[in-house]
Formats: sequence, structure tokens, C-alpha cells
Amino acid sequence: MMPFARLITLFTLSGACLVGVQDAAAQSQRIESPPQRVALVELFTSEGCSSCPPADRWLSGLVGDERLWRHLVPVAFHVDYWDYIGWPDRFARPAYSQRQRDYARSGNVRSVYTPGFVVHGEEWRGWFRHPVLSLDDPPPAGVIVLDVAPDGAQVTASYSAGSDLPGPLDIHLAVLGFDLTTTVKGGENEGRILPHDFVVLGYQRMPMTGTSPHFSATSTMPETQVSAARRALAAWVSRHGEQAPMQAVGGWLR
Repeated sequence: MMPFARLITLFTLSGACLVGVQDAAAQSQRIESPPQRVALVELFTSEGCSSCPPADRWLSGLVGDERLWRHLVPVAFHVDYWDYIGWPDRFARPAYSQRQRDYARSGNVRSVYTPGFVVHGEEWRGWFRHPVLSLDDPPPAGVIVLDVAPDGAQVTASYSAGSDLPGPLDIHLAVLGFDLTTTVKGGENEGRILPHDFVVLGYQRMPMTGTSPHFSATSTMPETQVSAARRALAAWVSRHGEQAPMQAVGGWLR
């Protein structure tokens, strides 16, 4: 039988360890970009498009890329304009389709199609010819800092530009889901099991306040309608009313 005094000591130490774990869990999380420009890699895709699974697999391969988060931030926007052909994509939202149309309207992409890649706010057709993403030495672009509240419900974003910037800025926040699969029961991919990573599960855009070169914004985390055990948070800054990112940041969520 264990001595009473030793038993009390073990309970006390166990309690101390538990408090330590709770204190660690209560700490906020910080995600910060480097000062050099980080490439936002956008894929516009759909589970209803038979040409999209190869592009989805290629994007998933970036999970193990050593440049992830420090040099590139991949995001997959699932569009809804193929839902009518027999399979409603559960990740698709009208706002994601509209983002691609806005790129086309501004001339950054030539047409609206899937799979469609946009890198640094410009159409990238290189994937169809030689699917290797080469990034030039990025110029300085300022620093984005994200502070995520302990409960994950609130995000504070700040952006310090490398130089004075005319006009207001917007911050974009996207919750990304990983290790997701869908068994497709209709449409062009009927009968296939499709794996997904970097899926935008929730997205919002809001104006930043401040004066150049320092801007900030506080927001609740974007709402998500699909859960994922493994998640990340991506953010990028653009000029108000424009699509092209000036700087991007991303990181795993605890």
C-alpha cells in the first residue's frame, strides 16, 4: 500500500501538471509572414469537374513542400457553377465562384474555368504544361501578423508595409481543411473517392484601419460549414476592392 504522504504528493504534482497544460492551451497563437513576398497559390476547382482531381492531388503535394507557409500559401476555392451537372460540391460557395469571375473581369485571368490556378494574383497556365511551381526571388512586401485568440474565435491581423501605400487595404481570412475525402455519387466523377487538402472551409474579407504603412483589423474567425480535424489559417492583404494579393501568410492551427 502506498504511504499516505506520498499519495498526497502525487496528487499535488498531477494537479500542477494539469494546470500547466491548461495554461499552455490558454495561450494565443501567432502566425507571422517573412518580410519577403509570399506567393498566394489559388486553385479554383470542383468535385463536379472530371479534370480537377489531378490538380487537387498536385495541390495536396504541397503539404510536404519545404516552402510551405514561408514562401507559398496554397488555397483551394471550390466553385459552385458545376453543381448543376449532377453533383453538388459540399465545399463550394457562390462567393468563391465570384472571386474567380472578378479575376476574369479585372483581366488577371482570361476566362473562368476549372481547374484554374492563380499565383500572385495572375493566371498560371504553367501547371498544364509542366506542373512545377518555380518562384523567383521575392521582393520585400511587408509583414502580416495574425494573433489567434485562445478559443480560436477571434483573429487580430496587422500589416506593416515596406513603404507608404496609397489608399485603404483589405484583409482576407480563410480557414483551410486537410485530410478530407468525398465519395462522389453523381456527375462526372461518379464512383470516385476524392481526397482534398487546403480546402477553403470559411472565408471573409474586411477593411483594415490605420495609416500607411501600418494597418490592422480584428475579426471573428470565418464561419465553417464543414469540419476538419486538421486545419490551417491563411490570410492575405490586397488593396480595397482589388483581388491581387500584396502579401500572404499561413500556418497550422492548434
